[in-house]
Amino acid sequence: MKILIKNARQKKGLMLRELAQSLGIDQALVSKFESGTRKPTEDQLVKIGQILDIDLKELKVQWLKEKILYQLEDEEFAIEALMIAEQELKTRAKSLAPIKIPKAIKPIINSIDKLQKELNNLRQFDSYRIAQALELEYTFESNRIEGNTLTLKETDLVINEGLTISGKSMREHLEAINHKDAIVYMKQLAEKNALILSNDILGIHQLVLRGIDEANAGKYRGVQVLIKGSRHTPPPPYLVAKQMEDYFLWYQSNRKQLHPVVLAAEMHERLVTIHPFIDGNGRTSRLIMNLILLQSGLVIANIKGDGKSRMAYYNALEEAQVTGNKEAFIILVANYELFALERYLKILGG
Repeated sequence: MKILIKNARQKKGLMLRELAQSLGIDQALVSKFESGTRKPTEDQLVKIGQILDIDLKELKVQWLKEKILYQLEDEEFAIEALMIAEQELKTRAKSLAPIKIPKAIKPIINSIDKLQKELNNLRQFDSYRIAQALELEYTFESNRIEGNTLTLKETDLVINEGLTISGKSMREHLEAINHKDAIVYMKQLAEKNALILSNDILGIHQLVLRGIDEANAGKYRGVQVLIKGSRHTPPPPYLVAKQMEDYFLWYQSNRKQLHPVVLAAEMHERLVTIHPFIDGNGRTSRLIMNLILLQSGLVIANIKGDGKSRMAYYNALEEAQVTGNKEAFIILVANYELFALERYLKILGG
């Protein structure tokens, strides 16, 4: 890996100092990466691949190989252990395999692609006011799914006027303000159009729970949780970090293979199924879903929070979690995106 990084840097014509500045780390640390005396973290590895145009799979394979050799080089039974681990990895790899796109979704995807082309031709008529109004609705609906009782107008007054609504809890006020700020951060990430990293999800979650649960904001949970009224039981806390690693591996393997709407639905479902946080999993998952849609030039898919819509959303999600059949959930997300595009075009006069 050290030779791979050094050769790629020199091919790019970058000095050690320039690469270090792009990575936001000390030049001495980059020098140690190239000498093999230090290993980059996984996030640093992804950034190195992006900056130096190194195939992520090739880079990750070399990184893992060296990590394994470092851990096992002095172990007496290393070969036997690796043979057993190989069999277990093959079993686990099935969960990382590309998904099959349901046939029923293809007509919806075709309609979405057609409307996206129309939207691209009308972008000059877009405005900040339109985005502001639709994002307000998104904050209202996403919070309503989770039980927030602020009305759309009250949400507007809290966010845009800084008012306090009599009879509403401080938490409900903070949920509105935090979600708006999380949307701003999500849009900044979308503009970069880079790989979604663990720090991005943690950053979004930190904003969602800011001032509500500071001890757990932006941190994976360390306790077992249960989802009220659901048959799905999230994994125990000691598996969360590993399942999140698998989550990002799946994303990196499939992000260029799947239609962005399918990818967005998958990333939403997979994240909320892991349930990596004590609270705020639903809002964070929907923000990640919409981050992927915005990165692809689509618009925010606003899942409604009224009783009927919420129940349809929860039922489709639970079916995916309990049976592994994700068709209903992917179609639900796709239909929300289709509706959002149709509405956006109507607003723009298309």
